Amino acid sequence: MVLVCALLCLAMAAPAPATADDMTSTLIIGGSRIDITIESGAWKLSQADLLRWAQMAGEAVATYYGKYPVPHLVLRISSFDGNGVSHGMTWGRDGGGLIKIGVGTQTTPAELADDWMLTHEMVHLGFPSMADEHHWIEEGVATYVEPIGRIQAGQMTALQMWTDLARDMHKGVPNPEDKGLDHTHTWASTYWGGALFCFLADVRIREQTHNKKGLQDALRGILNAGGDIRYDWKLEDAFKAGDQATGVPVLAELYAKMKDQPMPVDLAAMWKRLGIESDGKAVHLNDEAPLAAIRRAITSPDSAKQGQSAANARPIAVYAGRSASSSNL
Repeated sequence: MVLVCALLCLAMAAPAPATADDMTSTLIIGGSRIDITIESGAWKLSQADLLRWAQMAGEAVATYYGKYPVPHLVLRISSFDGNGVSHGMTWGRDGGGLIKIGVGTQTTPAELADDWMLTHEMVHLGFPSMADEHHWIEEGVATYVEPIGRIQAGQMTALQMWTDLARDMHKGVPNPEDKGLDHTHTWASTYWGGALFCFLADVRIREQTHNKKGLQDALRGILNAGGDIRYDWKLEDAFKAGDQATGVPVLAELYAKMKDQPMPVDLAAMWKRLGIESDGKAVHLNDEAPLAAIRRAITSPDSAKQGQSAANARPIAVYAGRSASSSNL
């Protein structure tokens, strides 16, 4: 699990609301720098709450990938009237990435701590930019990886993730009239169809490698081959790099089946094999199920440590200072 250094407490000492001039704070994670500009706003939240939120998202993403995906991120946090987090957008830029995201002025620290959107946006940094018809893989990776990174970083439980997936994954199952992931550009197909592809790939990679490799290894392979958000890649090249990292051609073969036709998926059977069982009120995890070991490995912190040296296994985020900022991006 990635640790974020206690030096962050220096930024968290004062609980005053963020109503002063815009401020830019800097975190260092491994060899990467995150510059966080908090635009002035009448929040109930403190500057410390917002920095802690950014820190947790960075921790989750660095845990999943084994490093922070880009050398430099500019993060701009703006305010809007209301509760929650919205309008997150991510771009590649010279030297790294840019994320703009809004936080409601009435948002509480507890609501912010439970947010998934910033982690989702940061996951985008770790995959190459795709042509428009492949937008589903960018959103699918971010949708599927976000909770796994948070689990591996100790921020949520595996039961919560599987409960959410058992509730929502059916949205990605194609309708008979759909034309495959590359040609069906609905919200459900883009986000949940992409997440379904990632989920199926994860299970198949683990089945074929006897649970020694998973989608996490494939995505790390793509990133380590230079495939982050700054670069435009062909999807076939990304899948080739991912398959080379796992030693099995799952990504290429699954893409061939799902890219231009509605491949049937029996989710009920998948849940049963993985030991994800619902009684209509709650989800229970059955460790006696045939693929229970695969289910556990997908979210295990040990999967995050696999292949890392002792020096890189625990990237540390250091609070590197704060300054007033009036610059516009």
